[in-house]
Amino acid sequence: MILRGVKLLQSKIVNQKSAINIEFKNKKMQKIKTALLSYGMSGKVFHAPFLELHPGFELLGSWERSKKLIQEDYPEVKSFPSLESILEDKSIDLVVVNTPIDTHFEYAKKVLLAGKHAVVEKAFTANVAEAIELEALAEEKGLKLAVFQNRRWDSELKTVKKVLDEKLLGEIVEAEFHFDRYNPILSPKIHKETVNSGSGILKDLGPHIIDQALYLFGLPNAVFADIRITREHSLVDDYLDILLYYSDVRVRLKAGFFVREPNPSYVVHGKKGSFLKSRGDVQEDELKLGKKPNLTTWGTEKEGQEGLLHTEIDGKIIKEKVPTLQGNYYDFFDGVYQAIANDKLEPVTAQDGVNVMRIIEAATQSNSQKKVIDL
Repeated sequence: MILRGVKLLQSKIVNQKSAINIEFKNKKMQKIKTALLSYGMSGKVFHAPFLELHPGFELLGSWERSKKLIQEDYPEVKSFPSLESILEDKSIDLVVVNTPIDTHFEYAKKVLLAGKHAVVEKAFTANVAEAIELEALAEEKGLKLAVFQNRRWDSELKTVKKVLDEKLLGEIVEAEFHFDRYNPILSPKIHKETVNSGSGILKDLGPHIIDQALYLFGLPNAVFADIRITREHSLVDDYLDILLYYSDVRVRLKAGFFVREPNPSYVVHGKKGSFLKSRGDVQEDELKLGKKPNLTTWGTEKEGQEGLLHTEIDGKIIKEKVPTLQGNYYDFFDGVYQAIANDKLEPVTAQDGVNVMRIIEAATQSNSQKKVIDL
């Protein structure tokens, strides 16, 4: 029953994406000309491949400071020498702000003031006030502003959402999301390990699982958090345990660097049953290997990573593996295209970004005061 439903949904998604490409070929739509603000790992891995794949975008180039690498992968694009050269280029419609977190507000504000749409990576900004200001500026200018919360399109999160949407667990009681790693070594990226307004696990891995929780359950009533430093010589937080209080549900979010044997990344318990799912999305690893995304087989998890459903349906207890839906970050970029070209709502809105920052600020306050913070 579950298997057939998943296969039908996957087939429907593939057909919809094929229809998009046919539509572009038939209508010869004008492309959204796009520039990146860096071509390090995020530009090379998470943005450029999908901008190249989507027929509605044209990647014009990236701001590159010391290393000039983008033309090795995309010979036809430009290496921009400065932010100003991008802002002054009237042909550019959209700018991806994929720089360190403590620069997001400054750069995104300049992009919007230049009359260009923006995609801003997570964490959206360094604080709530900055997030609200960017949201208001985009609205004032009539521009689209999206937050790159790509983990909504991870295969496992899509599967968890399907289980919840189909109410297979009954009334939800609690959930626990993990983003765990085993990596005691400090990052070679200086901005990640020095104290600044964007460093630390709370603003690095935290936005992923915070956004996923808000996406599935909405904004909570209150927040409690324990945030620590666990690695030797670390100057920034590298462990978090956040508890979100809803009226009848509790959602726990955990991330750390000393988890050699990982827990299930998603555990959801309801009054009828439970669903457990490990982190199995293959997209990041395959993109790092230089594999190119596509609209058919991309984001397919390996066998053996299926989630476990143990619940009661129509009076019958079932315990079975649930096939994982395909993940595809392409859907985020298609959402951005639809927002700009057809005036649709952004796939992850600035308000979504504001809400994540509200949780981060509440978690920081809770950890400092050792108490529950009401929102």
